[in-house]
Formats: sequence, structure tokens, C-alpha cells
Amino acid sequence: MSGSGLRRRGLAVACAFACALAAGLAQAAPAMWEVRDKDTRIYLFGAMHVLQPSVKWRTRAFDRAYARADKVWFETRADADPAEVQALVDRYGVDPARSLTEKLPPRTVATLRAALERDGASLDRVDRLRPWAAAMMLSVLPMTQQGASVQAGADAAVTRQARAADKPVAAFETLEQQVRLFADLPEAVEVQYLDDVAAETLSPPRHGVALQSAWLGGRMDRLGPRVVDGLRRDRPALYDALLKRRNATWAATLTEEMAKPGVQLVTVGALHMAGDDGLPALMKARGFKVRRVQ
Repeated sequence: MSGSGLRRRGLAVACAFACALAAGLAQAAPAMWEVRDKDTRIYLFGAMHVLQPSVKWRTRAFDRAYARADKVWFETRADADPAEVQALVDRYGVDPARSLTEKLPPRTVATLRAALERDGASLDRVDRLRPWAAAMMLSVLPMTQQGASVQAGADAAVTRQARAADKPVAAFETLEQQVRLFADLPEAVEVQYLDDVAAETLSPPRHGVALQSAWLGGRMDRLGPRVVDGLRRDRPALYDALLKRRNATWAATLTEEMAKPGVQLVTVGALHMAGDDGLPALMKARGFKVRRVQ
């Protein structure tokens, strides 16, 4: 695979923190909430961005929510033109002036090299990527080599369904805004992020199966503490940039949508639903009735 191919795969995923979750169980009921007032309902569904085609995640409750929805919301466009994605990769994810290895401590270089070589890649193919871009690529590489893809992810599948049915689709962020969430991180935070991903990739047992099982079973009591709480405690800058600030902005947008009668469905990464800064908690704090429906 070429270096540009690796970059394209990695950066097509909106949030790296969702990329560790892949394929699996036959029985599924990922978490979903209903937010309502007297004449409006908004369903909040926590999705996974990268999945294998064999994963059965849809339920009757989700299908009912989708059928009732007048509009479907996503983090960003899941059906973006690959050329647009590549242009953003080249603009924000590549550093022609300084190599990746120049930015990393020797321990991280060694860990990254081992993680890449284990999955059939090499360090020289990613050496012009910025640390955040290398981390995202590394997050999805093992799964894509096992057949998982962004196209099979829950948000991409629902996007295709909505487009085919001419159901209105909205996005909280443009693709460029989402890429810049990572590109605007301080370099030290980028390096921390890459170091964490590389170490996790090589640390047996890997958490992917446990996290996948938690998501498919709707076990936010496991998913949140394992990922969100640790990120907030150990990587506060990354937590603030990727979850807290975005959730607050989205909650403000959804509050405006609650003033419009009807039904809407929000399909965003599952980690945006977890904890006190998650969308269900934020909408409840704004005075709406919120209940778990799946």
C-alpha cells in the first residue's frame, strides 16, 4: 500500500477514539436516548465509525427512530468525495518540512516502528505525516486489514439510507472543521496521542474486543469509564478538544432544534454520549426530558 493510501484510510475516520471498535457480536443494542418536550423528539444514537460488514447493530428501536425522523444529524459528511478527503490530508496531515521521527522521542519511534511492521507497514511510509495523522492511521490499520471499513460504519450506512430516501441530512461540522480538531492540537499533545495509540496497539490483551462488546451491548457503564474517564484524567487537552467542547456546541445546536416540532435522529460517535459532558447529560441539564430507550 502506498503512503498516500495509508493516509487516506486513516484520515477518513472522523474521531480516532472511535476507531478501536470493530466487528463482532450477533446480538446488538447500542445505546440510544430520547430527548423530548411537548412537541419535539430527538433520538441520540451512539455510533461506531469503522466496522466490518458482518456486524449486526441495527435494532427495531433504531429502525423506528429512523423511520419517524424528519431529519438525520451526523458529526460530518460520511459520504465525502475521496478527493476532498485527500486534499485535507495533504493540507493538514502532512509536514514536508520536518519528519515524524524528528518530533518523537526514541521510545515512541521504536514503539511506532514495531506497531507498523506488525501490521505490514513501515515507518518510512508515514514519516512525513504529522503525529496526529499517524496516530489515526495506526488506529484503523489493523481493522482495515481484517475487512473493516468506514463505509461499513454505522454513520456511513445511515447516510446512504437517508440519501437514497431523500431524507434531510444535517452535519454538526464540516469535514475541514473535524480534521482541524486534530491539526490544531499543540504538537506535544499530538505526540502524546500517537504514543498512546502505538503503545495500545502493542499491549496484549488489546481493548478492542472489550470495547466492541460494550458498544454492541449498550454498556455505557463500561465504555465511558474505560475510555472517556481515562482520557479526561490523563489527556485533558485531548478530551477538551475532541469531546467536551464539541458536545457543548452540539447541545446548543440541538437546543435550537428542540424549538421546532417534529422528530430528529442524531447519529454520532458513541463516546459523545458518555459521562457528565455527554449529549444525554447536557440535554437533561438544559431542562429537557431525557430517557434511555435502548
